[in-house]
Amino acid sequence: MSGREGYLAARVLNALLREDYGRLSARVTRDREGVSVTLAGGRMVRLVPGVLFQDFVVASFERLRLGEVLDTVRAVADPGDEVEAFTLECGTALAALELHDRHRDEVLARNPSPEALAAFHDHPIYPTSRARVGMPVEDLPAYAPEFYPSFQLRWAQVPGFAEAFPVHPLTVPEALKIDGVVVTDEPRVSVRPTLSMRTVELDPRTHLKLPLPISTLGVRNRRSIKPGTLEDGARAELLLRDLADPDVLIADEQTYAHSGHEYLAWMIRRLPEGELVPVAGLSDRRLLPAYLRILFVWNVRLFVRYGVALEAHQQNLSLVLADGLKLLVKDNDGLLASPARLRAAGIEVPAFADQRMLTDDPHALADVFVTITLHLAAAAVAFRLLPHDRAAALLRDTLGAALDEYGDDPMARLLRARTLDAARLTGKSMITAGTLVPKERTGARDVNKYYGTSGPNYLRRA
Repeated sequence: MSGREGYLAARVLNALLREDYGRLSARVTRDREGVSVTLAGGRMVRLVPGVLFQDFVVASFERLRLGEVLDTVRAVADPGDEVEAFTLECGTALAALELHDRHRDEVLARNPSPEALAAFHDHPIYPTSRARVGMPVEDLPAYAPEFYPSFQLRWAQVPGFAEAFPVHPLTVPEALKIDGVVVTDEPRVSVRPTLSMRTVELDPRTHLKLPLPISTLGVRNRRSIKPGTLEDGARAELLLRDLADPDVLIADEQTYAHSGHEYLAWMIRRLPEGELVPVAGLSDRRLLPAYLRILFVWNVRLFVRYGVALEAHQQNLSLVLADGLKLLVKDNDGLLASPARLRAAGIEVPAFADQRMLTDDPHALADVFVTITLHLAAAAVAFRLLPHDRAAALLRDTLGAALDEYGDDPMARLLRARTLDAARLTGKSMITAGTLVPKERTGARDVNKYYGTSGPNYLRRA
């Protein structure tokens, strides 16, 4: 058995337990020795209390095999579920983990960028985050950020457009399927992938977002760029610029073009001066308290005053070290905003093409705050850097101080009830909606905002 197989098998089984996929909880039993889950072959796997996001996790992954976990998926699945797609995703993730392990020392010897080092960390919740479904695993060293490669862009001449569109090499076959498109390799421009992979670095202050014909964090999470997405991101950026705190910076994403086809589009992202540290790769504990203070103060104000909740997770936030510490926010096309609260505050409601970005439901806004701002942007980082008790206390105190500024405001009371005072915290069912269960059954308008699971409140005092 591969050394990585047990690790991945445990992550997958933990996610299945967390989401109670196929009512897997019915296979969980207690006896004198503790808690166990029975796999499809009859083997019992011991569980221990979960520290973060869920009640119980696998006690030891050393003897766990991916095959027996996937057999259990088949045993509990509905006949219409995408089990084989998930099996492929798991196999791809395992191959990617093993490939990176073989290249790790070579990559470190090249003095990789902070973006590449951040890509060494797996997603805090999604178990198969290393899988890029739709591309051969052997292509990862040439294009994935954790390998710190450099490659050249291609260029597409698009009918009706005077200038050529930059094209990622992986996207060339899709571009060539479009009538009238001609792809060349001139001019020669070398780039490196950033943490998001479909965004590449032209230089340290200039990033270029391009569509890719792959899926990440679920087979349904295509990395193409649909018409309207870039415009919505630009509109969201302008809204956030009006609402930003002094220690919050918003990346410039106002320059873009779209051909009308999901695989021919681009967006330039301009970054501020200063040393940039991706939050996903934050390793300096000394920066954590100031980061959490900025994060919570601003996000609580957005929620309470304006009814805005950001989908700014650990992978699209960075710290800017220049004249003190500032928070950089990018890629804003997934935020959720309340038209009624924006109007009440005298703020014009952006004309988003994607109406899923607008809601007056305060609980829908709180779902985004809890699962993105609290779980991914704050807790996943704090619990990685600090012991459990210290991380929980720091999160609790920092969020509490931010909420205290708004006293008895109804939105502040709601957010406090959904975070500090909640018995359990909402979670997202990511593999259920992202790959395993068809949208017709989940009813999810957005697979990235599908809830239905919960875990113990790590903010509460033991």
